[in-house]
Amino acid sequence: MFDMRRREFILLLGGAVVAWPLAVHAQQSAGRPLIGILSPLSASTATRNIEGFRAGLREHGYFDDRNVTLALRFAEGIPERMPALATELVGLKPDVIVAAPETSLFAVRSVTRTIPIITIWLQDPVASGAVDSIARPGGHVTGTWISGDDALVGKRLELIKEAVPAIVRIGVLVGPSEVQNSSLLSAPARALGMTVSVIEVRDAAGIDAAFAAASRDSVQALFVSQSPFFNTHRVEIAERAVRARLPAIYGFREFADAGGLMSYGPSLPAVYRRFATLVDKIFKGASPADLPVEVPTRFELIVNLKAAKAIDLTLDASGNGLGLRSKRYAMLVDDGVVKKLNIEEAPGKVEVSGGEALVKQL
Repeated sequence: MFDMRRREFILLLGGAVVAWPLAVHAQQSAGRPLIGILSPLSASTATRNIEGFRAGLREHGYFDDRNVTLALRFAEGIPERMPALATELVGLKPDVIVAAPETSLFAVRSVTRTIPIITIWLQDPVASGAVDSIARPGGHVTGTWISGDDALVGKRLELIKEAVPAIVRIGVLVGPSEVQNSSLLSAPARALGMTVSVIEVRDAAGIDAAFAAASRDSVQALFVSQSPFFNTHRVEIAERAVRARLPAIYGFREFADAGGLMSYGPSLPAVYRRFATLVDKIFKGASPADLPVEVPTRFELIVNLKAAKAIDLTLDASGNGLGLRSKRYAMLVDDGVVKKLNIEEAPGKVEVSGGEALVKQL
């Protein structure tokens, strides 16, 4: 049923949520390189990303509080906090700053145009004015464009359509800055026999209104954007979608972990792990101006069968050799060939099927 033509991870979840230890804030120490990190998310939401980054640093011989120091700042989902946090972070004079996604980047760039910055772009980085080109960014910013593949949006629509073939109208939840880009969904949706209803969500108070609009517009499924706002409120959004019996597809696995039906996109911890390589290059003298903007080539498809059951949706993945799920497992698929298959033998346990375990096998 799901035709995976790309290099992907496929995980089927039984609804369990994995928790990783909370990153501990590190103080600046004389003589060590200082890495600043600014995130619009809460510390708990960003934990897996920070752990992925730390794992990448260790691979390059950097150990927090030993030969490198991390200065972590989290906006806790409150955008108004970003400018002050950016000013505070820049004031520490870090050697490099990881400011992701664009909201963090914009906040930091309003304070400094010299400190090297590594970021995640959700929109076109060239159009944003942050870089001159993908191959040669120029300036002091580089990173990863996680929506760089134009087929990614179409693939998400294809997956939700394959899961629920009867869908003819899909609601798209977007933030205020994304409304103009939502038109990109119209063509791929039309090719799949669907029309699009764009639903703008400005703040947390607007979530109720968004689901009321979805009901009023008679949408049969939801496509939720990758905005940090939705990630911050993923638990509420996933619960509301299930309560409304609306199949929904998201961009990151964190939504499926939080109870959402399915997600398809790059692994954020893996992206942060790769950031450590860029940091290492910068420490060794490379300039962000010469480090090409990267685009992920591996994607995760995650289906939460507990959510599917809650909305009386049967997902038959037997066409991909997955059959009916009985145990939680995770597999790494490379060009259609299963390279790793990790099966949880104990019910309710998440020891070998979690994202962290799979990333270590790459």
